[in-house]
Amino acid sequence: MVLRDQAGSVPGEARGLFAPDRVIGRGMELDGVMTTSFDGLLAGTERALAHRVAVAQAEGRAPSFVGALVRDGALVWSGSRSCVDGHAPDADTQFRIGSITKVFTAVLVMRLRDEGLLGLDDPLERHLPGTGVGEVTIAQLLGHSGGLGAETPGAWWERSSAELRPALADVLGEEPFLRTPGRRHHYSNPGYTLLGSLIEAVRGAAWAQVLRSEILEPLGMDRTTPEPVAPHAGGWAVHPWADVMLPEPSQDLGLMAPAGQLWSTAADLARFAGFLAAGDERVLALSSLQEMRAPAAPAGEGEWEGGYGLGLQLLRRDGRNFIGHSGSLPGFVAALWVSVEDGLAGVALANATSGPLTGAVATDLVRIVAEAEPRFPEPWRPLPEGAVDEELLALTGPWYWGTYAYGLRVGPGRSVVLEPLKGAGRRAAFRALPDGTGWVGLNGYYEGETLRAVRRPDGSVSHLDLASFVFTREPYAPADVVPGGVDEAGWRGL
Repeated sequence: MVLRDQAGSVPGEARGLFAPDRVIGRGMELDGVMTTSFDGLLAGTERALAHRVAVAQAEGRAPSFVGALVRDGALVWSGSRSCVDGHAPDADTQFRIGSITKVFTAVLVMRLRDEGLLGLDDPLERHLPGTGVGEVTIAQLLGHSGGLGAETPGAWWERSSAELRPALADVLGEEPFLRTPGRRHHYSNPGYTLLGSLIEAVRGAAWAQVLRSEILEPLGMDRTTPEPVAPHAGGWAVHPWADVMLPEPSQDLGLMAPAGQLWSTAADLARFAGFLAAGDERVLALSSLQEMRAPAAPAGEGEWEGGYGLGLQLLRRDGRNFIGHSGSLPGFVAALWVSVEDGLAGVALANATSGPLTGAVATDLVRIVAEAEPRFPEPWRPLPEGAVDEELLALTGPWYWGTYAYGLRVGPGRSVVLEPLKGAGRRAAFRALPDGTGWVGLNGYYEGETLRAVRRPDGSVSHLDLASFVFTREPYAPADVVPGGVDEAGWRGL
């Protein structure tokens, strides 16, 4: 009775598959945790993952809990535990994922940008007139810096009928702004309702239809849907002071759907994690996803270990950088966190309104595997014969900004890295400009700035110029071109 879905069967019952196009994995039970492994995790690692899921289900008092681990874009392990012995859900069982839905909405907006149909700095009014908040830009809505309220006016929208909010005016209310747009991050569900309506206005089709054709179908996510499709978990509220439960209502969110409507599975979210890490030209290029990962607005007070990009939450935990999103709706909590550097992602899903710490579990799954089975680096290989650029090679080695020692080394595709040789300093990678005149910074202080080799009349290199900073081969050599000149007497003792 506890976990039955609409079809009357118990979710996850003896299925043995993660998704229709997946091969059957190796399944086993470990102290009540049902696990399935696909690809080569060590037995000790699998036990540690199963233990983490067991602790999460027990301490979080969750009717059921599913955890999954993604490595290099593929689902390699999942584990689940239920309060009904022998009937744990599997990675093909749907749970409601709440605000993870926002990432899908943001990807659809970025697709419109990449097609030239809108600009991120465009005011909303240009594409969706008549909202009353049209001065807010699309980028501000994506990054929750539009100054809008966190929730809708009136009844608790997650547990009330969408018929109470038939129009955007009902979602925004009479005073939608809490602060000046663009100043700081303030999470806003109505903001993503506006983005969903924007998608519909530009595409001329319903948000759910656009989502299906432009993201879910290309990525093979056929178990991600706006409404539940069996097998799915039921949503429950667990009493905070007693071991009893109540079923939670499952509302169609109407206009609010782009902020939190979706149901999905661990297997489908594993596919989505692989896409967020590497991109997919059928959906969105990696360069656009990298743009989404960059912080979009200053974090709020007390939020310095996290942030928000363009539709992606950003998190620093256990010395790792994560991208992804958390989600919750009455009866469900969910988390999807990706460590791009480690090539790992964790998924955690539970069917309880509160209690299970899905976000911590998702990052812990990544930490467990990263520490127990660190990825092997790519083997070092020299450049192909004929790919050596002698002029570029001559620029490598030590350079000095004043008395600060830096080293310049060559990367693939004529890229370069400039980094301090000792102590703190401004490290940056640079991409070669197509016309061969220099390099543009890709990260850190020098992102977007231009690095150039300045030559003397005889063609020899005088110095490097980086955003007006001069880097010379020797620290303050008399013959070098250093702004302000160099004392003719040279270096001296006291």
